[in-house]
Amino acid sequence: METLDIRDFMFRQPDFPRQSPTDRFYFDVACCLLEKYNDSVIGQELPEGTGKRFAMCLSGYFQDIIADAGIWRSFVDANRRMYGYSVPFQDDTDEYVDYELNAEDVRFLTWYVIAMSCEEKRQIYPHDEKIMELASCAFDYLESIYEEAPEPEGYNLARGLELNDPEDKEAIYHFGSWLFLHCYLMTPAFGLTLTEIMSDPELMQSDDVTKLHNRMERSMMEDPTGPLAFFIPEWLQLILEGKLPSERVSDKGVHPYYEKFIAATGGKRIQYFKDYEEMNRFFIDSMGWDKNQEHLPVLKNDCDFVVLVNPRRGMLVARNAARCIADPDNPLYDRGYARRNAFDFLTVRGRCPADLVKFAFENHWLPDAVFPGTDDNSLVERNHDFIARCYLQQYYRD
Repeated sequence: METLDIRDFMFRQPDFPRQSPTDRFYFDVACCLLEKYNDSVIGQELPEGTGKRFAMCLSGYFQDIIADAGIWRSFVDANRRMYGYSVPFQDDTDEYVDYELNAEDVRFLTWYVIAMSCEEKRQIYPHDEKIMELASCAFDYLESIYEEAPEPEGYNLARGLELNDPEDKEAIYHFGSWLFLHCYLMTPAFGLTLTEIMSDPELMQSDDVTKLHNRMERSMMEDPTGPLAFFIPEWLQLILEGKLPSERVSDKGVHPYYEKFIAATGGKRIQYFKDYEEMNRFFIDSMGWDKNQEHLPVLKNDCDFVVLVNPRRGMLVARNAARCIADPDNPLYDRGYARRNAFDFLTVRGRCPADLVKFAFENHWLPDAVFPGTDDNSLVERNHDFIARCYLQQYYRD
C-alpha cells in the first residue's frame, strides 16, 4: 500500500521551499486521494508509484481550480478553440461549470495519469470501467470538501505577471521552470521524454549533477510537454495572455521532391509499396534517381511502405504501415492487421511520421485506430490530434 511523504508533496508546490498555512490541508487532501486509489480495483493492478502520481495530480488540479491559478482554465480554453470540446474524451453537458470542480475533469485526469505513467496500461481506454470507478470516488471526495477548501497561497504564482515586462522576467522564469518540472498537468505527459533523456549514455555514465541540470534546462526550452504538447513559452503565453500558439509555417519554397512525386503519380501525394525492391524501382523509374543503386538501403530489410510527400518538407517514408491505411487506392490495406496496429500510429513514438498520421486522419483512412479492446472509432476520430499530441509529444510537434 502506497503512502505519501510530506516532503514529496512540498517539493511539487509552486512556492517551494516556502511554506504556507494551507499546505497541510492540501497534503491531507492528497493523502485521502491516495487512500481512494489504494482501495480501488485498478489501484491493485498498477505498479508502485502510480498512486502517488495520481494523488499529486488530482490534488494539484484541486488547488489550481480553488485558486483559479489559470492552468486548468487555459487547458480547457485551448481544447475549446482547437477541438470544440472542454475536456478530451468527455461530452460537454449543461452540468459542466467552467473552471470549477467537474466530474469530467477528474475522469480525464485519472485516465491521463494512469495512461502516461504505466507502460502496461499505456493504451487503456479512457472510459474503462475501473478508471471510471476510481474517478467517481475521487470526485465524490473532492466535492465533499469543495466549499470548505481554503485558497492555496502558493498557486497565485502567475497572478499579475506580464510576459513582456522586464521586471517580471525572473518570476516568469521561475513559473516556467515549475510548470515544466513539477506542475500536475505537465509532468505525466513528460514522463516518457524524461525516460529517454535519462537513458542517454552520457548522462547514465556520469554523476555530474551540473551536466544533468544543463540537459534539463535545454529540454525546458526545446521539448514540448503537457497533454497538448505545447512548448513552455507557448504554455506561458496561453496562461498569462490567453493566446494559443500559432502554427509555424515554413518560408521555404515547394520542395523539388514534391513536384517530381506529383508528376510521377498523376497528382497523388501518397504511394504504397509491398517491399523494398518495388519502392526502389519507383525511386529510379518514376523519380529519376540514379539507376543500378539501392536507395535508402537502411530500409532494405523492411516492407509494407508508405511514401508521402509534403510541399515544404519533401518526401517521407513509413515502414510497416501500408496495411493500416484504408485508402481506396491502397491494394495493401489489411483490416485485420490494421485492427492490431493502427492505433500505434497515435501512441508509439517513432512508429509513424506525424505528417502521415495527419494526412490519414484528414482523409478518414484510419478507421481501425481504436483503443485496444474497443470498437470506439468515433472517440479516436474526434480526439486523434489530442491523442497524438499527448502520447507522441516532440515526435508529433516539429
